[in-house]
Amino acid sequence: MEIFLNLLIISVLFLIQAAFVLLVAGPLILLKPVRRKKEWYAQFTPLLEPKDAGLPQENVTLETFDGWKLSCWFIPQKKKTRGTIIFLHGVGDCKIAGIGFARSLYDEGFNIFLYDSRQHGESEGLYCTYGFYEKYDVSAVTRYLRSRKEREIGKIGLFGTSMGGAVAIQAAAIDSRISAVVSECSYTSLRIVFVDYQKRIIKLPWHFLRNIALVQSQKIANFKARLVSPLEDIKRVHVPILIVHGKNDSFIKSEYSKLLYDAANKPKRLLLIDNADHNDVWEVGGAAYKDSVASFFKEHLA
Repeated sequence: MEIFLNLLIISVLFLIQAAFVLLVAGPLILLKPVRRKKEWYAQFTPLLEPKDAGLPQENVTLETFDGWKLSCWFIPQKKKTRGTIIFLHGVGDCKIAGIGFARSLYDEGFNIFLYDSRQHGESEGLYCTYGFYEKYDVSAVTRYLRSRKEREIGKIGLFGTSMGGAVAIQAAAIDSRISAVVSECSYTSLRIVFVDYQKRIIKLPWHFLRNIALVQSQKIANFKARLVSPLEDIKRVHVPILIVHGKNDSFIKSEYSKLLYDAANKPKRLLLIDNADHNDVWEVGGAAYKDSVASFFKEHLA
């Protein structure tokens, strides 16, 4: 009898824990990632705005189609430009992450546009949807850039890392103003990467848990997770694409970039960075990687 009661208690506690994970923790982790802002970066770097890196800086606020305000920086060339590159950060991060990238590519002659994705950094927004709504925010940026008649914009390229890499693919599939894409450390679909994160963070491996948590998340944020699929969207991208991944990525499997490359249309290139994890590809890749990105944009935004 005592053994039965103990098993019953354990079962009830497990069900309570599972219900919490499925209905509360899972959706919160997915839809409301922790926001990195200036205060977080100030612990590690003095480069908190483009002007701190000696770059020209225009503070811009854009509004999304559904009324959220996005916090942005535009870094224009003083004279002639090779084109304009939009930097798309990863989940939980913000536009400050792109200052080093901006410094490097600005020196190569490009305008750079950085912004905090919805529900990230200083931007407004209730939920992160991993590209479902974010791809339309990229279109708001390209529309704004084309409206800047007093500035030379040239062709527009995207550089996205992690979630930003996935958003870049999704945006290029619907926006003809985008002329080239660099996608770094992207996932193939939200459903697949959520299982990976579920196993790593929540320690529960079963797919049916993902399905229940995603159903709840979709109801809360009013989106469809199955449509967040860079692997499907890349088939509709008909501009040059450079797909990049760290070989030692411990967050998003490098095999996903191989699948994206196989599904992509030509012209395309796959670049795997030795010894790079998820968040250090730019640093580990070093000058050779930076030169590859600059050469790619020089060729395809010319």
